[in-house]
Amino acid sequence: MISINDLDFHFGSRTLYDKASLHIKPKDKIGLIGLNGTGKSTLLRILVGEYKPDGGSIQMGKDVSLGFLNQDLLSYDTHESILNVALQAFEEALDVQKKIDQILVEFENNYHDDLVQKLADYQERFEALGGYTMQAEAEEILEGLGFTTEELQKPLKTFSGGWRMRVMLAKILLQKPSLLLLDEPTNHLDLPSIKWIENYLADYEGAVIIVSHDREFLDRTITSTVEVSGGKLVPYAGNYSYYLEEKEERNAIQKGAFENQQAQIRQAERFIERFKAKASKAKQAQSRVKALDKLERIEDVANDAARVNIKFNFTVQPGRHILRMEHVSKKYGEKLIFRDTHVHIERGDKIALIGANGKGKSTLMRLVAGQEAPTTGNHQLGHNVIMSFYAQHQLESLNVENEILQEMNEAGSKRNEMELRSVLGSFLFTGEQVYKKIKVLSGGEKSRVALAKTLISEANFLLLDEPTNHLDMQSVNILIQALEQYEGTFIVISHDRFFVENVATKIWFIEDYQLKEYPGTYAEYEQWQEDREKAAKKAGLPSPSAPKPAPQAVKEVKVDRADKSANPVSSHEAKKAARELQELEARIESLEKELATYEAQLADPAIYSNASQLKDATLKLEAVKKELAAQTSRWETLV
Repeated sequence: MISINDLDFHFGSRTLYDKASLHIKPKDKIGLIGLNGTGKSTLLRILVGEYKPDGGSIQMGKDVSLGFLNQDLLSYDTHESILNVALQAFEEALDVQKKIDQILVEFENNYHDDLVQKLADYQERFEALGGYTMQAEAEEILEGLGFTTEELQKPLKTFSGGWRMRVMLAKILLQKPSLLLLDEPTNHLDLPSIKWIENYLADYEGAVIIVSHDREFLDRTITSTVEVSGGKLVPYAGNYSYYLEEKEERNAIQKGAFENQQAQIRQAERFIERFKAKASKAKQAQSRVKALDKLERIEDVANDAARVNIKFNFTVQPGRHILRMEHVSKKYGEKLIFRDTHVHIERGDKIALIGANGKGKSTLMRLVAGQEAPTTGNHQLGHNVIMSFYAQHQLESLNVENEILQEMNEAGSKRNEMELRSVLGSFLFTGEQVYKKIKVLSGGEKSRVALAKTLISEANFLLLDEPTNHLDMQSVNILIQALEQYEGTFIVISHDRFFVENVATKIWFIEDYQLKEYPGTYAEYEQWQEDREKAAKKAGLPSPSAPKPAPQAVKEVKVDRADKSANPVSSHEAKKAARELQELEARIESLEKELATYEAQLADPAIYSNASQLKDATLKLEAVKKELAAQTSRWETLV
């Protein structure tokens, strides 16, 4: 499908690619990985033609279409609804639809056989382009990515950058290109949306190249891995976990070959040094010099696995109870976030707060931090608790004129320069890099500085809101190691499942406007949720995690989880859905019969001699097709 041959590409004096080659076949699911700055995103831009290579060639089939999701799409702005923006994927179908509408209007005053034939041709083309199902497809994908049905008609302009990116992703998926290029697609997705796109990509018929720092997402979506390293594209025939194992084996082989070659080189050098001045051995010594000059040197294995060794000094130890919040409710105007919920945090708790966006995770963190007051309820911080709160907006509080080392020094930890350099080294800032100004750092580098400041703050209670955003895999591993060594208490919000699995011993989630706790790891929580879903489905009940209607009063008390199966509201909703399904099936059957009737009429040549009948049948056929598509979409949603 696409062949990259001997690719050369430079940024100024820096070489990103040197004689790199890669062959992309139809249906390939490729994870493109490598350290930050090695050129992963650059390769995607070269493929779409934004950058021109300095050497080599890229051969692409004539029928190959590309869909490129990148962070630049965040700048797209319009007053159009998000549904209409997503429907832009069906550009040709929309154009045909306009022509059909024009002909139907023209029928009112000007009716002739040529116009009828044009309409029939356009209708056939419209159907072939998926015109009758395009709205249902767009709604399904947008709702899969986390939008509610009510939000589909809201203007794109009213949504934040992360939600706009989801709309652009939906548009690209609807285009169904033969090669999807996804640059950090999970950056703006919550956990349910990440799982949805994993399932979508598993069944995607085209090829996919994904640049991502979410290793769990890569493991579930790709079938091969390509590492960008040393200016080359190095393929591995498996997902990310396979790559790690295979690379370890390759590194062991390369390390052995390197050490053997170094031993041979030392032996040759000793021989040369010993005999170069002896006439009888000079010829042999000279021969070995020439052999060394011609020798193709094997490179040593680079160790890119940074180790963290941070000593956390707490000036005071907290009491047993870190925080208690009782009977907490929170509303913004009429919008209910929490009702009669309780928060208990004990010393040493390692908590991950997970779930869909919009459920109130960040609101809960601000309530815990005391940055917002609850509508009702009380907030009691424990004895000797020193809190530090990290969130993405903390990056804005960095002094952009400071050097990195200076910024760390002003954090007030009273650590000396050697200790600060050691911490910065753990966060991949070494040597002269500690003198770089904050204003020249990338988003990921600023995140690492802000995290390092948070971790040396001597706080015994950390609140970390999306700390893995903008971090590459190496930096995520560093943060995992740091939190494993941290002896205090923390709550972390993250959609990175690998990260959560490795740092948390308790899982918090928000359900029915209340905070719930699962006392175990993320893997155990996920299995528990799966078992709940299966049990609910078997009992004919709604999903336990499905959104519930907001209660009428904040003071209402939650139904205990053990009694949920007997919840009369849930049972009523299930019966209502079942009745609607029956009605829909009957209506769909009726519409299909109507459709067959009108199609039979239009297939009869006799109708073309009666202009009035032809017009009536054509208009009714069009209306039936539209209603059938809408009813079928609703039926699929309910099922």
